[in-house]
Amino acid sequence: MVSEERMDDYLDKTKKAMEKVKIIAPEHSHLYPIAKDFLEMVVSYYDDAVHFYEKGNIDNAFACVNYAHGWLDAGARFGLFDTGGDHELFTLAR
Repeated sequence: MVSEERMDDYLDKTKKAMEKVKIIAPEHSHLYPIAKDFLEMVVSYYDDAVHFYEKGNIDNAFACVNYAHGWLDAGARFGLFDTGGDHELFTLAR
């Protein structure tokens, strides 16, 4: 089971990553709607994580925050997002 302290850290790290990430796919490219979809998934899973955490369901909150961050990392590695080269908040290819 994940502790509340650890869960707070995961939520904080993912929130910081969400605030940092920027779509770099050109708006009129085929990749732009994909990047937008990735961000929608991030926000949805993050919001679910917060909801479950507030209800005391730490296991589901932990799963959701990890999905949210996974979508961020995938978008970064696919080249959809600019992460400022941050290797602390994101799992980058190099």
